[in-house]
Amino acid sequence: MSRIETKLSQVKAEGKAALIPYVTAGDSHPGLTVPLMHAMVNAGADAIELGVPFSDPMADGPTIQLACERALQHNVSLEDVFSMVKEFRQQDNETPIILMGYLNPLEAMGYDRFAVEAKAAGIDGMLTVDLPPEEAEDLLTPLKEQGIDAIFLLSPTTRQHRIERIVAAGSGYLYYVSLKGVTGSNALDVDDVKKHVDNIKQYTDIPVGVGFGIKDAETAAAVAKVSDAVVVGSVLVKMIEENVGDDAIIIDNIAGLLGDMRQAMDKTL
Repeated sequence: MSRIETKLSQVKAEGKAALIPYVTAGDSHPGLTVPLMHAMVNAGADAIELGVPFSDPMADGPTIQLACERALQHNVSLEDVFSMVKEFRQQDNETPIILMGYLNPLEAMGYDRFAVEAKAAGIDGMLTVDLPPEEAEDLLTPLKEQGIDAIFLLSPTTRQHRIERIVAAGSGYLYYVSLKGVTGSNALDVDDVKKHVDNIKQYTDIPVGVGFGIKDAETAAAVAKVSDAVVVGSVLVKMIEENVGDDAIIIDNIAGLLGDMRQAMDKTL
């Protein structure tokens, strides 16, 4: 089993939902990322989605767009992200790390080289936002060869035939985008999320994580009741934006919110 499968199975056996925070690698500067990753795990994160900085993050709202800009001001590259994960793995060999980003950097590196280097760095999954499963075979093959899970997005508008296609291609977990719109959107309807997650689960046993619109402990707890994992991103990245230059406050604030989310989620048991 992959690290992702192992961790999510463990969390499920405990009757819990996984907590998966997202931050952009290199935001607000490269030296913050690894200490922040460790702090998030200590606060209760079960896995981490690590964003690969990209100049045109079309699926993301202003908050994560600005995070990419801050990281790119430090020239953070895909290879730099590998180095960060390698450093993280020196102390933590259990927490799954999923890269989340766009196809261009992977295509520029070459899919085979990317998969080999990602595996060597200790990366467990790849979520490529702008790569549909119908066009993913050239990347899926080397990922499978290296034992790296390919994670795909589903949305409220995903139709039955595409759900079937996505679950057939995906592994690790599926990422259900709970809202129509970009990251950082508002107005999460948990009843609607439950309806869609239940529908997806008719087609697969792969865990379903829910992201977009999760901003506080109350929302995280509500989503934890209807999904296998809660993915939280923009609210954490906003904390970085608001405290650029003060790493200690960034780490404390993010760890504090994740700790509150973890506690609230566990109370739903």
